[in-house]
Amino acid sequence: MPSREPLRTVLFDLDGTLADTAPDMHAALVALQREQGVPALPFETVRNQVSNGGAALVRLAFPDAEGDRFETLRLRFLNLYAEHYLCLETRLFPGMETLLQTIENQGLNWGIVTNKPAWLTDPLVRAMDLHQRAVTVISGDTTPQRKPHPMPMLLACEQAACQPAECLYVGDAERDIQAGRAAGTHTLVALYGYIDDAQAAATWGADAAIDHPEQILPWLPAESRVGIASQ
Repeated sequence: MPSREPLRTVLFDLDGTLADTAPDMHAALVALQREQGVPALPFETVRNQVSNGGAALVRLAFPDAEGDRFETLRLRFLNLYAEHYLCLETRLFPGMETLLQTIENQGLNWGIVTNKPAWLTDPLVRAMDLHQRAVTVISGDTTPQRKPHPMPMLLACEQAACQPAECLYVGDAERDIQAGRAAGTHTLVALYGYIDDAQAAATWGADAAIDHPEQILPWLPAESRVGIASQ
């Protein structure tokens, strides 16, 4: 159910919630596998692991790599992604741009809280031309702790000039919901993101789950809903 208190801020996880980054992450992983002479994983295998970060993708592609070899592969993957694939195919999820415009038009604000490191987050947000629109961008290394710890969420609320109870956090990983709940925000699971049945999103304890960004609308103040309904 929507909050009885009017929300002032909507915060989004980045990969798999705000933006569909999986095509570019997959392309970088395939490039790494080709460099190493191993068969490339299909997109369908990689997509639902993207929200778990670069280390998880490298483990998926190179299950036997350990120690220094694993770290070398991880860094190479991140560098390939940053240098060649950061924003080639990445796009906002369908319906997200309309939602962001409605939030802005109604005098609310929005931001990003991600575990992606800032050296990848910041250029990606700029490449998507969102850097002057987001009221806050919190990366995985912005604070000493990262999600599922509530610290990034609390800093984002502070920068957005809202109390946690006035904030809605939308994410596609259990750590997102854990962080939001611990900080005192409302939480939604983005089922359109990088989630498969094995992740059991229904057990994460979110306030609700959505299949499309526009299903966030009932959580906004009534006047915000009117704005998007007329478009």
